[in-house]
Amino acid sequence: MKHYLSIHDIGDLQTTVNEAIALKKNPYQFEQLGHQKTICLLFFNNSLRTRLSTQKAAMNLGMEVMVMNFGSEGWQLEFSDGAVMDGGKAEHIKEAAQVVSQYCDIVAIRAFAGLLDKKKDEAEEVLNGFKKYASIPVVNMESSVAHPLQALADTITIEEHRIIERPKVVLSWAPHPKPLPHAVPNSFVNMMRLQEAEFVITHPKGYELNPEVTKGCKIVHNQRQALENANFVYVKNWSSYSEYGKVLHTDKNWMMTQEKLGDAKFMHCLPVRRNVVVEDAVLDSLQSLVIEQANNRTYAAQVVLKRILENIK
Repeated sequence: MKHYLSIHDIGDLQTTVNEAIALKKNPYQFEQLGHQKTICLLFFNNSLRTRLSTQKAAMNLGMEVMVMNFGSEGWQLEFSDGAVMDGGKAEHIKEAAQVVSQYCDIVAIRAFAGLLDKKKDEAEEVLNGFKKYASIPVVNMESSVAHPLQALADTITIEEHRIIERPKVVLSWAPHPKPLPHAVPNSFVNMMRLQEAEFVITHPKGYELNPEVTKGCKIVHNQRQALENANFVYVKNWSSYSEYGKVLHTDKNWMMTQEKLGDAKFMHCLPVRRNVVVEDAVLDSLQSLVIEQANNRTYAAQVVLKRILENIK
């Protein structure tokens, strides 16, 4: 594997999940693989789980880790070809990516959607800029439209807790006071397409995701109907795609409650707003898998980095 930019880069999903679970049982068995190798983590946006879990995964493999927060530490980057750089942007991606490539063996990048310009966000200028100009492997730690490390961790979590061969998995929209990007639900949908499961998406009208992502998926606008007999319920907010980046409404009736959840396992990528997205009774119950999902972020990142290291000559 050269890069990890989407869930499709890992090859067979079940094989990868099994490998990650094996790494979880013995996380240091390949610590010589990353000996004298360095990963650089570049953050254009804030992080807790992604930063710590990716750093821990690299350390488990024996790698050195460098971290840089572009928002407060780096020069503002220009991505356009032929730009006349007489404004606030001091460095071009062409130089930045090549320089970073000299300092490390892998670069991992986190850069959210701006949610103002759909075309610009879908162009993934930060991620694709590094992919184009860097001479080393690039890992997506969440981009404008994808969060494949989270999706892989979610898959590991479902695999560890499934009790039937073909569980019913529901992705449910939830209210949130701020407009949030589509990266997590996009990658979760793409991951579920590779699973043996009954998959349902539920959200209010107007909150349809990119139709290219959800093509062929079952979409139900009645949340309670969608939740019937669910085994796993993944709750996440996202802003409108058709009216890009807009919060159309914040219907509190879509908050996940214990009564609506029933016997299903609860999933969320975190951070989560208590008693807005989900009530305390759910998060504090034994049905909640959110802490286990966060733990599995390490092993999702570790299996990805292991595959990349094995491919570095």
